[in-house]
Amino acid sequence: GAPSSSRVFVVRRDQDIYIQTLRKLFNESHGIFMGLQRSEEELAGKSRKAQLVQVSKNYRSVIRACMEDMHQAAVSTRDPALQGQYSTQVSILSAMELIWNLCEILFVEAATAGPLLLRLLDWVRLHVCDVDSMVRDVLGSESPSKHKLFWNVVDIFVLQGRMDEARHLLSKEATANPASMNMYKILDDLMKKMPLSNTQTLTELELKWQHWHEECQRYLQDGTFASNPHMESICKILLGDEDAILEKKELMTTWYHFLVTRLLYSHPTVKPMELRFYAQSSMDLFLGGESSPEPLDLILMAAFEFEMHQVIKECSIVLSNWWFVAHLTDLLDHCKLLQLGFSLGLYCCLGVDYFDHCPEYGRVYLELHIERIPLSTEQKALKVLRICEQRQMHEQVRSICKIMAMKALRNNRLGSALSWSIRAKDAAFATLISDRFLKDYCERGCFSDLDLIDNLGPSMLLSDRLTFLGKYREFHRLYGEQRFAEAARLLLTLMTAHIAPCSFWMTLLTDALPLLEQKEVIFSAEQTYELMRCLEDLTAGNPDKQKFQDDDVETTKVEMLRLALARNLARVIVKEGTVEGS
Repeated sequence: GAPSSSRVFVVRRDQDIYIQTLRKLFNESHGIFMGLQRSEEELAGKSRKAQLVQVSKNYRSVIRACMEDMHQAAVSTRDPALQGQYSTQVSILSAMELIWNLCEILFVEAATAGPLLLRLLDWVRLHVCDVDSMVRDVLGSESPSKHKLFWNVVDIFVLQGRMDEARHLLSKEATANPASMNMYKILDDLMKKMPLSNTQTLTELELKWQHWHEECQRYLQDGTFASNPHMESICKILLGDEDAILEKKELMTTWYHFLVTRLLYSHPTVKPMELRFYAQSSMDLFLGGESSPEPLDLILMAAFEFEMHQVIKECSIVLSNWWFVAHLTDLLDHCKLLQLGFSLGLYCCLGVDYFDHCPEYGRVYLELHIERIPLSTEQKALKVLRICEQRQMHEQVRSICKIMAMKALRNNRLGSALSWSIRAKDAAFATLISDRFLKDYCERGCFSDLDLIDNLGPSMLLSDRLTFLGKYREFHRLYGEQRFAEAARLLLTLMTAHIAPCSFWMTLLTDALPLLEQKEVIFSAEQTYELMRCLEDLTAGNPDKQKFQDDDVETTKVEMLRLALARNLARVIVKEGTVEGS
């Protein structure tokens, strides 16, 4: 009685696997994945970590290559719909690499205080703000220091800790404005002396940074840069002034760029577990209540908080396919960070290699996945079947074979149906198809799929009816080769061993007619009596006896058989009597 929901849910298959560029991503990353599974597990300590970091970088290089291909496709196409699709995928791939790179720094490499900030700077420089085109415009102008973007570019270099590039540009300002030469030299010296070295200990770095910070503070308080707002702003940034940094909000564009810049100039020796506090406050300061965090923001925040499971969960919800979650989870599992048994339990794009390396639930998920694969062609069915056979998944093998046998039977492809039923070891279905073969033979007078029937081998023992089909075909082959005595013995055996269906007895007796009419006596007296008994059993024991008698064709066959059997009996008695008399 409650009002129904007005929402409409659109259900569709995952379309990403059909995009050629993304298929390249899936295929190439599959090779990296398999290499990781086969890698030396005995490696420990730094060697193992270096190996895993390299694997992570290999994954990222594949993502970036595909992103560049997708961007090129977006630029070259004239179809607006395709262009929009490609541009969306570029954005998704870019987000994937951004997240993956941060996870690589925090989880795979597990960078410690000191090197951690340098890795985060590289991360920001690579992903957040590309200033190359702006630099070319500025340096390509007649007077770079007069260019409208000059100070923007200098600021971006400073915000990213790219001191050498910032100093190079500032030298243009000093050359063009000799009056600012003294200020330039002081600022240049401060930027040059900023301590950011991997070679020193954490204590040395903190001490040097403190001295440098005090020097910057002294020049600012002395009003050294008061006459040049741009240089004064840069000095405030060097001191880690949050307001001065936030004034450059539009140049940073994201809260995580602001976070790294803030750490660079305020807490360069930040420890990994301290990141969560700076990350949250940086996001709050940057967004300032003007907008809510986007899904990507939440994923990155979860990473800064070292909530790996939350990163995976959010990515599972947000991203358009399972590729990212599957491979990142597997890598983290190899880093001994997750200790999961279901690393790749939900993903299968290229095959089952992923499931094979899920120690606990992989086989279960694979079985469930296989049950849902549409077996649209025999080639696809055979491929899936090989996968199941290699893994001794007997129930799935039988299920696939039964499905394909039914499909073939519905399309009247008896040979294929029989082949699948034999493979499934389904005696009942093999019996059903054998009956169809025999019925088809009665209607057409010949067998279809002779190669299959001729090569049944031990498979014919699957059911009595299949055995009869194989032996009956052998009878025809013997007859065709004029091996009449062997053919006669086999025909009589088929009737007396009771493996032939009663409905087929008349056909077998009719097949005996040409042998009875041969110039040479084929059937012995005993065999002839057996045939006579079979004929009488057929006519006397037929439930439709009256109908059988009213059928002129069947009545004629019976009379012809009786006559042929009587003549053959007379001939064989004479022959055998002559032999005995001699």
